[in-house]
Parts: sequence; structure tokens; C-alpha cells
Amino acid sequence: MRSLHKILLPVCLLSALLITACGGNPSNSQTTQHAKAPDNKQVLVSVYAAGAGVSDFSTIDPALAYDVPGVTAVSSIFTGLVALDDNLQMHGQMAQSWERSSDGLTWTFHLKPNLKFSDGTPLTSHDIAYSIDRALQPATKSTTALYYMGYIKDSDKLNGGSIKTIIGDSLLTPDDNTLKIVVSKPIAFFLDTLTYPCAYTVEKSLIDKYGSRWTDHMDEGGSTGPFKMKRYTHNTELVLVPNTNYYGPKPQLKELVYPLYKNADTTRKDYLTDRLDDTGIPLSNYDQDKTRKDFWSVPYLSIEYLAMNFTKKPFDNLHIRQAFALAINKDLIASNIWKGSYVATNHIVPQGMYGYDAGLTGPEGVKGTAGDPAKAKQLLQQGIQEGGYGSINQLPPITLTYASSGVQAYRDTMAALQQMWQQVLGVNVKLSDIDANTMSSNTTNGVSANPYQFYAGYWGADYPDPQDWLTIQFGKDAADNSMGFGQNKGPNAQAEQALQDQMVQADVMQDPDARLATYNKIEQGVVNSVGWTSLVQKSQYGLRKPCVQGFKITSLQLTPPDDWGNIYISTDSPCANATVS
Repeated sequence: MRSLHKILLPVCLLSALLITACGGNPSNSQTTQHAKAPDNKQVLVSVYAAGAGVSDFSTIDPALAYDVPGVTAVSSIFTGLVALDDNLQMHGQMAQSWERSSDGLTWTFHLKPNLKFSDGTPLTSHDIAYSIDRALQPATKSTTALYYMGYIKDSDKLNGGSIKTIIGDSLLTPDDNTLKIVVSKPIAFFLDTLTYPCAYTVEKSLIDKYGSRWTDHMDEGGSTGPFKMKRYTHNTELVLVPNTNYYGPKPQLKELVYPLYKNADTTRKDYLTDRLDDTGIPLSNYDQDKTRKDFWSVPYLSIEYLAMNFTKKPFDNLHIRQAFALAINKDLIASNIWKGSYVATNHIVPQGMYGYDAGLTGPEGVKGTAGDPAKAKQLLQQGIQEGGYGSINQLPPITLTYASSGVQAYRDTMAALQQMWQQVLGVNVKLSDIDANTMSSNTTNGVSANPYQFYAGYWGADYPDPQDWLTIQFGKDAADNSMGFGQNKGPNAQAEQALQDQMVQADVMQDPDARLATYNKIEQGVVNSVGWTSLVQKSQYGLRKPCVQGFKITSLQLTPPDDWGNIYISTDSPCANATVS
């Protein structure tokens, strides 16, 4: 999730992607002194990124984590070789240093001394090699490991079951403190891929003892991050305590509590009654809350989008896809529903991201984000004729599937889209609001596992490289390519596959200018093909109690592991009414 590069900030005019509030939250001040609350009050009850909108975590196994709540929890408990810091710069975690061979194919990592798991067991290079190898094992059934670590030599063979391990092959452990990783291609962003949870280190003895249920027993050990598990009550809360064997700065908090709320909009009520230290803000309260002293807002490299399944009618037709995309007035959605808190966009690679293309247009060269109703109608008629439909009435029934997680503004967005398609195209679209975990599971295993004809989703950057937005989403056989881009039998499949070939080439280009130019060309091609219909670029905002000091969150919606050492509860009020359990 995260590296260098110039950042353009669409929300707050910040000089770095730090969580310093636009609104004036005193808890983020670095100059004001705050009296520290006693130890029994050093409890942070946080729901913003972790538990809001889900009835339970989909998983807290690093090899399996794929969504924001799960990754948030996992990143509090586990770490790997490297991470991205507040400014999205590469930072050593377990690795004290590293070097790359002259041919770019071998990375050598030198570990920090005296690493330990949370139970005190020594942690060596063999544990890190085991963890990477485990994530790639077919029996683990990770949907992310081959995504992010697929550039490790022979990882595809391991994941496909043709070899039993890559330890001793592309994962080499010359001694307890050294790990060598051999890659198949000299990609520029390899370190970035190791910041994703599937590369985090886990404890083999715990997995051997408990099998697939090992994360329910992490009160016995297994943690490699700043916190360890105290208890996990499914569908209720996850309670963490400091990992005293953590190699980095030790947390000042005595407990970190992630409560679980299926309906995200209900968290604000509990925040106002001092049951939570932070909350998201329902759009109905945004205008009121953005003037509060405890309001905060920072950029977020995340896009809300729609995806049409290229393998299901009528969206196997390019012009029908383009018609649906251009019938949308994104400006109205951003202003009327999201009240200007989000920004309308045609982009896949978001503003503020390395590789952002300011010159990108919508499908058919349409500029701006208000759509083009006349062109949409024309394209729909063309698609109806090409598809052999006699009229609009002969189009198959269309259902847009989404997961609101109880967020009313998201439901309102879907209703507004439904109305626009009816008014502009004369097409009735049925809406289906389903469970978020079900939605994620069905749209992260490729197009063959995707039952949906038309679905809504969002993507937040894992690390600041356009490969994370293009190859990861639209590449051949990519798990998130659930729309079937290039993997369909339509007349445009060959052109889509040509773009996929260009993605592979761009991924390994060493000339940064040529690489970005290629990605920009690919992005425009994907937009023209309506791989996604991007709607809005999100920002992060919410309310946080003034007693919470030192809290930072990056534009990737994560708190870097070592930052937990700076976070504490002060005597400022109000504060969540919580004490150490």
C-alpha cells in the first residue's frame, strides 16, 4: 500500500499526505501540550476504518485480507519486511536494510536484530520465507497473494500447484538474519508489493496447532505488529493490547478496541453519547458537522465506480456500456448527494496519485463529468441494433447490485443513477442492496465467479503506483477483473487484450517517463471500453474526540505501524467513556 512522487491534493492544501485536520481538530496538533490520561483510560475505541459497515471482519489472516476493515485490523497486528510511512515513503519494518542486484532480479533483506513474535518466540528469516510461501500455497486460497507477490520467481507455479514450495528456489535464507527474494522481472515497484498484508509474517506453530481457525487463538501469540489480540468476539468487537515484543516504538495505548457496526450511519449516534472515539459522518449531517472542532478531513486515493459484466447481456456490447456511462451526470451526484465532500471523476487513477492524467476524457472523447445525454441515446440505439434487439423493451432485465452497508447517501446515489438511466435512456434498472462481505467475495475471484450483471464497487490504493489501478484491476486473469475485461467473447475483446499486453510491458519499464505515458494510454483505452464507470473520488472525513492525540492516517486509509507509538489519550474532553477491561 504506498512511495515517493509528487502528490496533488484535491481536498486540503496539505504539503504531505498526513492526517492533519482541515477542520481544526485540536487532537492532531503537534504544538499544543496535552496532559496524558491515566493508564486505565488509555483505551481507543475506533470504528472509522475498521468496524463501520460490517457485521464482522471478513478475515484477520494477512494472507486472506482484502477489504478496508480487514486490512485495517490486520495492519494493527502484523507487519512485514517494509511499509509506507505517513508521506508514502518506503520504510523498513522487520528489514533494517536492503539492496537490489544490478540486474534487478534479486533483493537482499537484512533483518533487524532480536526479532520476536508476541509470545517471545524468536523470529528469523525462515519465518518470513514461510509466511510468503504459505500465502502463495494453493491450499491457503488467497485472492491477493498472486496479485501482489506474483512477480516472485515461480510463484505462479506454486500457486498453480505444479511445485510444492519456493523456499530454496526464489526465497533464500542464507542465515537467520538474511532473506533473498528472486523476482521474475525487474519491476520498479516490487518493494511496494511487499507492503500489502499477504506479505506479512505469521507464526507457523500457531497455524500448525489450530489450522484455518488459528486467528481465533491469537491471544496465545502470533502477532508481529504493534498490537496483539486480547479477545475477538465475532460480530461484536476485536480488542487488542500492546505487543511488548514489538521491535518498533511501543504503543502508549493500553487497549485498542474495534467494535463492529453493520450499519455505518449508526456510529455517529454512539459517538455523540461518548461510546466511540471516532465516527464517519452520514451525509445528512455533513453540512452541520464540517464546522465542528472535532471534524477532520484528508485526501483519499479511492474511487467509487460501476462495473458492467462484459460476459452478460446487454453489457457484452460496447456501445450499450458507453450509453449507460454517458447517461450519468456525476456532477449532480457529487454536489447534491455527497454535498461536495467527494469529487466527480472520469478517472481510474485518482488525482493525487503518481500517474494521474489530467488530460483524460470520458468515453467517446466526452470532456467533463456531466455526461452527454444526446450521445448516450445515440449509442444506446446503435447498441440495440448491433445486439439484435428490436427495441429498448427487448433488452434483458438489468439489475445493479451494490452494498450500501447502511450508508443512506450510497443508497441515494444508486437511486439517482436509476432515475438518470430511466430519464435519459428510457431503461428501467432494478437495484439490489446486499451484504458487503458477500459482495466483496463475489467480485474478487475473477469474472467466472462473478454472478452479477452490473455492480458497484470502490478501490483504494494499496501503494502509489498506477500498476495498482490498471494491471491489478484489468489485467489478464486478475482476481479483481470481475467485469471480464479482455476475458470475454465480444467483438472488442482483441483490443482489450492488446491493452492487457501493454500493461505487462509497462509494469517492467525502467524509463519512468515512458512507463507513465504507457499507463496513461492504457487508462484512456480502458475508460473508452468502459472497464469501469468511475463516479466520484472519495475523501476521508469524520469526527474524532479531542482526547485522541497523535493519530495519523495516510491517503491509503491506514495508520503506519510505528505511528501507534505516538498515539495516546489525553485528559481533554469529551472522550469515549472507556476503561481498560
